[in-house]
Parts: sequence; C-alpha cells; structure tokens
Amino acid sequence: MKNKKTFPSIYKFIVLILIIISCEGSSDFVLNVGSSGSGVNSDFSKNGESGTGIGGSMARFTIVGDYLYTVDSWDLNTFDISDQINPEFKSKVGLGWGVETIFPYDNRLFIGAQNGMHIYDLENNVEPEWISTYEHITSCDPVVVQGDFAFVTLRGGTECQGFNNQLDIIDISKISEPTLFKSYSMINPNGLGIDGECLFITEGEYGLKMYDISNLNKIELTEHFQDISSIDVIPFMGILMMIGNDGFHQYSYDCEKGEIDYISTIPINRL
Repeated sequence: MKNKKTFPSIYKFIVLILIIISCEGSSDFVLNVGSSGSGVNSDFSKNGESGTGIGGSMARFTIVGDYLYTVDSWDLNTFDISDQINPEFKSKVGLGWGVETIFPYDNRLFIGAQNGMHIYDLENNVEPEWISTYEHITSCDPVVVQGDFAFVTLRGGTECQGFNNQLDIIDISKISEPTLFKSYSMINPNGLGIDGECLFITEGEYGLKMYDISNLNKIELTEHFQDISSIDVIPFMGILMMIGNDGFHQYSYDCEKGEIDYISTIPINRL
C-alpha cells in the first residue's frame, strides 16, 4: 500500500475539531455540512439537504438544517440553532433506557439504544415523531443508514450487558416495520461508516475493516488493518476519517476499485 503525504486544508480544519472533541473525552465524531456558513462546504451536503451533519455512528448529537438533536441515556433533545449566538431549547422526547447514538438520514433520525433501533420522523423538526422500533438483544448499538437498509453493529461488553459481536443489516424499505435482512459475525465491532458499496467497521483493538457490500447477501472483506486501534469512522468524499485511542487517522479509498491507502496519523493525548 502507498503512504501518502497529501493533507488537504479542508481536513486540517476537521482534524482540529476532532482533536478538541477527543481531548474532552467524548466519543462524538460529527462533521457538519451546509447551512449558515458553518459547514465544511456550504454548497454540498452528503445527505442531499443543506445543513445536515455527517456524524460518526457513535455520535450523540447531530445537526439537520437549523436544528441540533442530542441524545442522553433516556431522551432526545431538540435545539433551534438558527441564531447560533442564542440557541434555543425546544423539546424533549422520551426514548426509554439505554440510548447511545443518533444518525440522520432522509429527514429521519435513527437512534441506537442497547435494546434496539428507534426511528423518528422529522416532518415536525421541533418535536420528532416516533415511527417504529427494531428490537434486538441487549447490546451496544451504533447505526448508519443508506437507501433501504440500516447497518447496526452489536457489541458485547460489560457496559452493554451483552455477548454478541455481529453486524445486522436491517431492511427499512417499509419504514414502519423494519426487519432483519442478514447478520454477520464480527470480533468486537465499535463504530461503522458507509459510502456507496463500501462499508467500514472499526473493531476496537482488532483494527479497521473495509467491506464490499455490493451483494448484501454475501459481503466481502477487502481490507483489514490489524495493527491499529479504531473507535469510529466517517467516510467523506473519498477520505476515511478514523478516530482511535491513539489518535486521528486518515485513509483514501476507492469503492469501485476496492482500494484503501493510508495517508496520515495525528497522535492525540487524552486528558
């Protein structure tokens, strides 16, 4: 594999934000794209609308348009940030117990909890409305979504009171009745990210994996970096941004060719 030294200035800005986040001891990993001049590119949105946050799968907050959505262990909180100097709290929606992550897609919020995945509609931005819940065994539960499928990693561990380590692919074509499409065994999956036919899964101390998901019935492992610690990822415009216990890593990837190359690492000393 090639070691590349290129480091676009746009990603230097992103790295600075991620370093600040990591030093504060947070697992949140969010890149905002779009509105009010505060995104990486005010003319581009990965999710097809301005001002939508591209979040890591383990993030506990996201931005959609003029609204910030955050989750704690029990609730979904909504803030109006149209006035960035004076953000306004708007509502709190009870979600139940064990809430962990939040991911926006197609004007909906996909919320990972230890007992399942909750789907909320954003037609009413101020107070999101429940659509459905996909229930699973008690386990840590990051979520990403693309098209008619949600991708969920279940991880065993004492904080989640579970033992299963797997990837679940969930059919959400009928959004009110999500169903399990396929499961794949994993080692110790943490976060995940998706871009077209590329799926990236962080396996904690067991490294970073890249899969070809052109055939969901038989996804194929195309690369496995085993000598790194990985927590969460964001694939964005051919650049994979990965946060680990030891720092922030960048890789370039090409889904059509099934290639991924290391670019750089910035060490992070957690406080």
